[in-house]
Amino acid sequence: MTNSPYNQIAIVPTFALTSDDVKDRQKLTSPQVSGIFAAGGTDTSPQLSWAGFPEQTKSFAITIYDPTAPTGSGFWHWAVADIPATVTSLRTGAGDDSGSGIPEGAWQLRNDAGLTRFLGAAPPAGSGKHNYHIAVHAVDVASLGLGTDATPAFLGFNLSGHTLARAEITPWWEAT
Repeated sequence: MTNSPYNQIAIVPTFALTSDDVKDRQKLTSPQVSGIFAAGGTDTSPQLSWAGFPEQTKSFAITIYDPTAPTGSGFWHWAVADIPATVTSLRTGAGDDSGSGIPEGAWQLRNDAGLTRFLGAAPPAGSGKHNYHIAVHAVDVASLGLGTDATPAFLGFNLSGHTLARAEITPWWEAT
């Protein structure tokens, strides 16, 4: 994707990413909208499946980022690191408070709201259409070796030298 904010991390080949819950360039459904911030949803992480990544992939990372959030630095909604290379999908709701659908060895980072879970869309009313860049990063090491206090931005920094390929879909949401 040429306009991807992830190109600031690294410009790399792509592979396939699909979801039963969200579609590229389509409006998010209410489960992927925030309930915590009273936007009418349930903060349910979307189902994701991926294929066609490089053979030398040793792990994956997942990130969901809104670059147009009115913060000056965008907003990280979800980040998962160190997903084993044998895992090629996550079920709907995997990113709940306990990470019940996160595979063994992988872990959720704190998002920009300070929550260790998926946080749905909740842009301010009147701020226009926000794009939510959902990416699966194919990584060349089994673990990035990040501490549990790492931020999604620091994950991105570490991905810059370890991303072999990236799959991305970008749904949107607008608060009225």
